[in-house]
Amino acid sequence: MSLSINRDRLQQFNSLEFLAKQVVEGFITGLHKSPFHGFSVEFAEHRLYNPGEATRFIDWKLFARTDKLFVKRFEEETNLRCRIIIDNSSSMYFPVKDNISIDNPNKITFAIYAAAALINLMEKQRDAVGLSLFSEDIDLHTHARSSLTHRKFLYSEMEKLLPAALAKNQKNTNVSNSLHTIAELIHKRSLVIIFSDMMDHIDRLDEMFPALQHFRHYEHEVVLFHVTDKKLEEQLDLDDRPYRFIDMESGDMVKLNPVEVRTQYQKQFAAAKKELKERCDRYRIDYVEADINKGFEHVLISYLIKRAKLH
Repeated sequence: MSLSINRDRLQQFNSLEFLAKQVVEGFITGLHKSPFHGFSVEFAEHRLYNPGEATRFIDWKLFARTDKLFVKRFEEETNLRCRIIIDNSSSMYFPVKDNISIDNPNKITFAIYAAAALINLMEKQRDAVGLSLFSEDIDLHTHARSSLTHRKFLYSEMEKLLPAALAKNQKNTNVSNSLHTIAELIHKRSLVIIFSDMMDHIDRLDEMFPALQHFRHYEHEVVLFHVTDKKLEEQLDLDDRPYRFIDMESGDMVKLNPVEVRTQYQKQFAAAKKELKERCDRYRIDYVEADINKGFEHVLISYLIKRAKLH
């Protein structure tokens, strides 16, 4: 099945803004505070000339070849570089469903739509966006650009994940190594937005927090959307009967009745979540609870409105 991002669902974010809270590198005349003055421009793409526009950017050489008027679009050195990072490991494909859609999402579908909305919003602000996907290794890492062509490319890369949301995907997670690697690859003082369920091997849990701190070391502003299915993953809200629980990454299976372990499970999950929140507060990382059952629009709009009030 070929799935695509429904662009109409992204338009409601056009009236909102995503402003950096801290100084970012770029030109000073934009939306965000910058440590530099001036900006540079480079050619990005052509578009058709609209009657009544200024003629100084018409490409006359192209007109001579095609007998059509095209205008050169230039890409400014943006006032913000945004890096969107999506966890593409197998645990993000939970819950497994036969009818995945944006109104009935699993975690990866939720993350893709939320990321697409932010990419669309950043493009409206003329901010550059880059995309990184990771599982056990870095699956994709693009440059940060602000052109329409680049935005379409990012959408196409994310849309490739949507058919996999319907299939059995088996990719391990290495959150710490992946985030450390990405932190070394991206431009200093960027806005880093992470979509992840933050589920790693139990022996590596203590390594995840220094990986987040790595971004702060390079003066990035970091927002972590902690993507979960609260009903199933946090509350273990299942019927009183035996179930087979299968690890989506290792394939390990255990049979049990959730009622027998629910109380202890909820305590352990709550403790891990509390520690993650506290670490984020300590490192000045925005922690956002992203329950997929609330829908990406509600989670994202609520956060953007709250952020605007605090800005």
